[in-house]
Amino acid sequence: MVSVRRLHGFTLVELLVVLAIIGTLLSIAAPRYSGSTDRAKEAVLKENLATLREAIDKHYGDTGSYPGSLDDLVSKRYLRRVPLDPVTDSATSWISVAPGEGKKGAIFDVKSGASGKARDGTAFRDF
Repeated sequence: MVSVRRLHGFTLVELLVVLAIIGTLLSIAAPRYSGSTDRAKEAVLKENLATLREAIDKHYGDTGSYPGSLDDLVSKRYLRRVPLDPVTDSATSWISVAPGEGKKGAIFDVKSGASGKARDGTAFRDF
């Protein structure tokens, strides 16, 4: 006579082994994910600054004066919209740098309004 064994589920030991494996995998993956999002934000910030600076230069080349505001770049169709600062997650946190003496307009350059530093130790405002 063959005895039939009834299966009721997992044992406590099996569940603990699975949880240990999942915990180990998460401890490896979480720091990589966090670092990749920071890298992505820095890359987007640099690209958005380059786009804004290029639009300011084109405005100056076309009109002979710098724009009065970033919204002027949108209204004159140099940009479709003012890009977001990915660190502050806002389009209104850009810091405008005025042109030197004798130059017309209000915005010569833009910088990020984000506080803090990038992964390499450079302040976001120095990008």
